[in-house]
Amino acid sequence: MTAYDPDNIFGKILRGEIPAHKVYEDETVLAMMDIFPQSKGHLLVIPKATSRNLLDADPATLSAAMPYVQRLARAVRKALKPDGIRVVQFNEAPAGQSVFHLHFHIIPVYAGTPLGSHGGGRADDGELAEQARTIAAAL
Repeated sequence: MTAYDPDNIFGKILRGEIPAHKVYEDETVLAMMDIFPQSKGHLLVIPKATSRNLLDADPATLSAAMPYVQRLARAVRKALKPDGIRVVQFNEAPAGQSVFHLHFHIIPVYAGTPLGSHGGGRADDGELAEQARTIAAAL
C-alpha cells in the first residue's frame, strides 16, 4: 500500500492552507461541504488523525469518527429533510477514492432526484456556504 501523503488536499485544508465550507470542527474531525457534491447537502467528515483510508487507519480513529458521522447525518436529515441518507467511504483509486486521506461522505438522497457522479461538477460557493450554515444550525 502507498504511504500517506500529508500534502493531499484534505491535509492542506486541515492545516488551513486551503479554504473550506466548514460545518463542524473540533480536535477529532472536520466536517465540510463537498465542493463536487452528488446531491444538495453532500458533506464530508474527515478525521484529523492521518491515514490514507480505512485500510490503514488506527481502529481508535475509526471508533472516534463514527459518532460524528452519525451526528452529522442526523443534522443533514433535520436541516434538509432528504428522503434518505447514503454514507460512503472509498478505499484506493480503483474503488473510487480520489483524495487519499480517510473521509466519509454523507450524501442526502431525494426521491426522484438522481445522484450526480462522484467528483462531478463543482457547486456554487454561495449555495455551499448556505447549506453549511443550515446544517451547522441543526447540530
